[in-house]
Amino acid sequence: MDFDYSGAEPLFRQVADQLRAGIASGEFPEGGPVPSTTEISRTYAINPATVLKGMNLLVGEGLLEKRRGLGMFVVPGARDALRERERERFVGEGIAAFVAEARRLGIGRDELTVLIEGGYSDGIEGH
Repeated sequence: MDFDYSGAEPLFRQVADQLRAGIASGEFPEGGPVPSTTEISRTYAINPATVLKGMNLLVGEGLLEKRRGLGMFVVPGARDALRERERERFVGEGIAAFVAEARRLGIGRDELTVLIEGGYSDGIEGH
């Protein structure tokens, strides 16, 4: 986890973002625990109430569940839910920005299609 203590983004949101990223990457597997509030607060010098506020955001999003006396655990299906949200965000925002930039640069639909297909065949997609 990496936090920007002097940035504009509140620390509780950064905690939530870091945990989301860990769930999405599989670092925190479904059904498994996430680091405790105490562990995160001590390791990263963040107020425990701030850490808990970030975790509670994910509880509210249905990604984490509290187990009394045991801690916070990743809900089954959380990784797929995060992936679906990111896909929707990408389609809604990323594609529109991508196409707008291509148009600004004078790249037409056919050329853009060839470039995208080339990116996939060259392994750019990262998989």
